[in-house]
Amino acid sequence: MNIEFIEAIEQLEKEKGISKELLLEALEASLISAYKKNYGSAQNVAVNIDRDTGEVKVFSKKTVTNDVKDPLLEIDIEEASTLYPTAKIGDVISVEVTPRKFGRIAAQTAKQVVMQRIREAERNIIYEEFSGRETDIVTGVVQRFDKKNIIIDLGKIEVVLPPNEQIPTENYNQGDRIKVYILEVKKTTKGPQITVSRSHPGLVKRLFELEVPEIFEGVVEIKGIAREAGSRTKIAVYSKNENVDPVGSCVGPKGTRVQAVVEELKGEKIDIIKWDKNISTFISNSLSPARVLEVAIEENNKIARVTVAENQLSLAIGKEGQNARLAAKLTGWKIDIKVRIQEGMKVPKKIPQRMCLGCRQMKPKKELTRIVRTVDGKIEVDPTGKKSGRGAYVCKDPKCLEIALKEERLSKALDTSVSKETINRLKEDLSKI
Repeated sequence: MNIEFIEAIEQLEKEKGISKELLLEALEASLISAYKKNYGSAQNVAVNIDRDTGEVKVFSKKTVTNDVKDPLLEIDIEEASTLYPTAKIGDVISVEVTPRKFGRIAAQTAKQVVMQRIREAERNIIYEEFSGRETDIVTGVVQRFDKKNIIIDLGKIEVVLPPNEQIPTENYNQGDRIKVYILEVKKTTKGPQITVSRSHPGLVKRLFELEVPEIFEGVVEIKGIAREAGSRTKIAVYSKNENVDPVGSCVGPKGTRVQAVVEELKGEKIDIIKWDKNISTFISNSLSPARVLEVAIEENNKIARVTVAENQLSLAIGKEGQNARLAAKLTGWKIDIKVRIQEGMKVPKKIPQRMCLGCRQMKPKKELTRIVRTVDGKIEVDPTGKKSGRGAYVCKDPKCLEIALKEERLSKALDTSVSKETINRLKEDLSKI
């Protein structure tokens, strides 16, 4: 190595931000390993690279003695005196032991170390760029499929779209250009690892910020989002300027703005709700497109009892209870919907219904089987439906339990992990009912 090498390192420091001193220290450490590997030495050696000329020298620590038994570790007092006139027996001195052909080894090692440091520097640059971009959206190209993960190329780096962040109704093909939401940026030994999402509510928020200038400028504010990815989203908006209609701003002229978001989400339905500080009004708005007659609030229990006309009931509840479910999620209130019966009409007996975790169908409670996490943490089948604890329901069809387990709906509903042993026991117990 020579002065040109030092100049090249100094240029790297300017262009890539790689410290010259740290690089030379790393190279010296690597050259020690290379020396021991190539010369089979157990000597206590050190390598020094001249910071100005690039010259490489290897030094060995040797003990001064008048009876040399191991030339690799010891040096005669007479020879030591020629190097260090003040040397005396028992001193440990540095003796140059640079092999004649060590320059070739040094050059090869330098190339490897420099390339490694360049890769590390580039990884750090990418990490620094993306670590501050969590919650942003980026556009990438579907590169390949790794098991259930989708690898997306952003140009500088490949990111991972895991199965739980994909939209169930979407099909992805190699070469597709898609927008994704940056969920997490991690620093690993192999470089930055970036996880992205298509199902996160934040993706909807960012898409509206791109399409609606009033949101980007801060005039219209997104107060909340409730989303069932691939199916339907409710978004609550509020205007800080009374002259600006928040819903109209998001819909856009002839619906162009909201339609652009819908197209990016491959047809996902979007309800734009006007947020209101009056919780009764907000809950009423959240059940759109249903028209609400009355909202009675129970502040202590955070329950809203909503009354609708009979012809609005199905709209208020929605398919498989989705409209009511999203409204509750958006407002943060439990919503109980009932029908106002016209005078003279016979009030039908209310049949308790629950949703199956598997097929997601609302069915009479008596047609479903309850699975409960009891107060002592056990997970078991509850044929009577009367055991205390956190419960969830499945159809008697074994396929529904399989779906609930595969999609991890049961563990989410019971707010706990479900072991394989428990799964097998549940299947056995359900087969006996």
